Amino acid sequence: MRIGVIADTHGLLRPEVFSIFQAVDHILHGGDVGEPRILADLETLAPVTAVYGNTDGPELRATLPQVASLRLDGFDIVVTHGDQFGSPTPASLHDAFPEAEIIVYGHTHRPLLELVDRTVTVMNPGGAGPRRFDLLPSVGIMELEPGIPPRARLVALSP
Repeated sequence: MRIGVIADTHGLLRPEVFSIFQAVDHILHGGDVGEPRILADLETLAPVTAVYGNTDGPELRATLPQVASLRLDGFDIVVTHGDQFGSPTPASLHDAFPEAEIIVYGHTHRPLLELVDRTVTVMNPGGAGPRRFDLLPSVGIMELEPGIPPRARLVALSP
């Protein structure tokens, strides 16, 4: 199973995301979506599991959870924006969600892919929307196969 991982779109869905996510089976959005149309556009590619972030308004907060738990291809996955932890780290997220084998988050706009406790994959795909700070926009791709640790990579987007 191939998963597209995105966060911090802040109302901007870059056209290249459509080609990068063209062959994904599911999309995980780590919050700060910006506008509901972003999720509708992503759903034209694959089913979407999304959470709201600290900048999302009442419309998205009414329809999205703060934390989403799901199971894909035998893996227990948690998606959260992470702002409830201040500056989330892989260790603090693992402590908060000890049952998760994969944790996806956003908020920091800093791309990160880290293995915690030798078994838990933590990914922040970086900010995919308007460029912030000195960080290049990015997304992630994760491949799941039962019995094999997740394989994942970060994909830089055009500034």
